[in-house]
Amino acid sequence: MNKHCKNNPEENPNQLRKDLKQAVKDKKNGETCFNCGQEIWAIGSAVAYQSCFSCLTGEADSSEDYEINEVCWS
Repeated sequence: MNKHCKNNPEENPNQLRKDLKQAVKDKKNGETCFNCGQEIWAIGSAVAYQSCFSCLTGEADSSEDYEINEVCWS
């Protein structure tokens, strides 16, 4: 998150944290991509509307990209 905010200085870190938590919750609740119906990509959905990896990036293979299995902030 720090790296993202450093590269995107207009991004509010507190809002990003809130959006990321919501995207993880949505994914756990089975939310699907608004475009194709596949499972959402939580990291990408935190900064863009509920979408899967392929619809957000245009790439088919997400095997080498990050995703969040669980998020815990105190």
